[in-house]
Amino acid sequence: MARRRLEGLERVLGANALFSTAYGNVGSSIYYALGLVASYALGLTPVVFIITGFFFFCTAASYAEATTMYPEAGGSSSFARRAFNEFWSFFAAWAQMLTYICTIAISAFFVPHYIGGLFWAALRHSPGDIIAGAAVIVVLAVINVVGVKESTGVNVLLALIDFMTQLLLVVVGFFLVFSPQVLADNVHLGVAPTWKNFVLAIPIGMLAYTGIETISNMSEEARDEATTIPAAINRVRLAVFAIYFTLPAIALSALPVHQRPDGSYYTLLGLSEEQGGYAGDPILGFVKQMNLGPLQGPGEVYVGLLAATILFLATNAGLIGVSRLVYSMGIHRQLPDQLRQLHPKYRTPWIGLLVFGAVAIVITLPGKANFLGNLYAFGAMLSFTLAHASVVWMRHTMPDEDLPWRGPTSFHVGGYDVPTFAILGGIGTFVSWLVTVLLHVSDGVAPVGLIWLLLGMVVYYTYRRSQHLPLTQTVLAPHALTGPALEVEYRSILMPISSARVDDVMTATALRLAAESNATLVVMYPIEVPLNVTMSAPLDDEVADAEYQLRQAAALAREYGVDVITRIVRTRNIGQAIVEEAERRRSEIIVLGARDRHKPGQRVFGPRVDYVLRNAHCRVMVGAEPAPS
Repeated sequence: MARRRLEGLERVLGANALFSTAYGNVGSSIYYALGLVASYALGLTPVVFIITGFFFFCTAASYAEATTMYPEAGGSSSFARRAFNEFWSFFAAWAQMLTYICTIAISAFFVPHYIGGLFWAALRHSPGDIIAGAAVIVVLAVINVVGVKESTGVNVLLALIDFMTQLLLVVVGFFLVFSPQVLADNVHLGVAPTWKNFVLAIPIGMLAYTGIETISNMSEEARDEATTIPAAINRVRLAVFAIYFTLPAIALSALPVHQRPDGSYYTLLGLSEEQGGYAGDPILGFVKQMNLGPLQGPGEVYVGLLAATILFLATNAGLIGVSRLVYSMGIHRQLPDQLRQLHPKYRTPWIGLLVFGAVAIVITLPGKANFLGNLYAFGAMLSFTLAHASVVWMRHTMPDEDLPWRGPTSFHVGGYDVPTFAILGGIGTFVSWLVTVLLHVSDGVAPVGLIWLLLGMVVYYTYRRSQHLPLTQTVLAPHALTGPALEVEYRSILMPISSARVDDVMTATALRLAAESNATLVVMYPIEVPLNVTMSAPLDDEVADAEYQLRQAAALAREYGVDVITRIVRTRNIGQAIVEEAERRRSEIIVLGARDRHKPGQRVFGPRVDYVLRNAHCRVMVGAEPAPS
């Protein structure tokens, strides 16, 4: 279930694979976001999703641009580190941690609601939903500690089934229940909903886009990030818009807004199960209002079980996100090293998983879905705001020609390249965060969120000072290698290759080192992009050649039984790209092949190898063959 190699990501992913995996996380949120937003926005629920869709468009563009610049796991935390310093990176990571914890809690909390809506009504309300939700978290936390390998193929298949099911509900619902007149009658401006509730619904509507960090966290597995990452994010955006811009309107046609005798308004989409509504299982409630004839019963069972399965996987994805994040924060000395400590047998960050899994259970105990949704909005809006701010600042410091991909609606003012999407998105997410803070004091969301941030800053400051580390400088933790043969044991080996590489001797050497040390071999193919060509240029021939060479290298590695990662990297300076990739992977050794150039008046090696030898922070092994006569 949980993929556990933290320093070795095994696959080379194209746009379709990235899209499928990301949609599996983003698409799951419809199963709870619809009910939570409807409880506030009533008949304006479709409008809320359109407004948040604009923020999502801007946020997705910021993530695409920043991730193609720095294709490494971490999302907004990685962006903030590159744009500002380590403190702001920690601040973004700590906000991310809160969103992961809330994702775990809210996904697990809704699993029993869908099961209960089909088979056992006790699971649809307290304490049944709380106990079952906590049990889901416990089971998955244990699975993640043990480190059972997840089936990527199954996850991708379920994501595609999920998307096609949601699309089918939209099409069938359009013909059976959609009514523009009912939608118009649902709205009573300023009354149903009140303006305050409408404003409150907008931050919580960002729940619809839970999981946008997924593609960023998988970027180190992307085949050619300058093209695959923007393409994958664009596909996720289109797929999500296709559902969220249509399904809420159809659902509110089936479950319209009604007025009570006391003059208040409600929709069953936003009422709790105790009140006879479907806030806990809104998609299942919508299906129950459709007249499907003989398919009604099977349709309800299918949708309910699919929803429960997708939410179960979303809970697991949140725990995987926690494990990666806590490990990354430990590597960058942002949290005490014990939290990222690997289990001696299973090699998973078990302490961090159990600690933050327990926090997820604690915030589930009150049994308040609205509390969880708003607390998610608190962390997510802050994390998104820092992502936008990072892009704005990196545009200021990075020359335009070095951007692998530029977000849309950009323009120049004087010498500054203005990222309109990042500025508008940052304003929107920051205002949404302020709304969450100012209007959620009495229900505990703002106090809990602010206490979480204060606790994180205290831990960060105390830990850094105890280790005599600067607060703003990036400092990586040393590798915890053990055993009598430290000189020859490696965890990560980097081997750059090219179409004209010297591969026979050095490839065999790298493979033997990796096999003997049970290390991950990172095979990197750098493509040098000329200065007169943009970093995002197609370069079809070069990419095709790189893919061929990497496939050959991967096939050879499998013969040795070596776990291999293949990467295509676009760069202006190949030597610099090799050094940066080694730092990103925390490789202990770089294995290079080079032609012998030892002739009078020439350096021993070429400028690329010289650069690596002078600048690498790890060992470098260079093997040379005599140049052909």
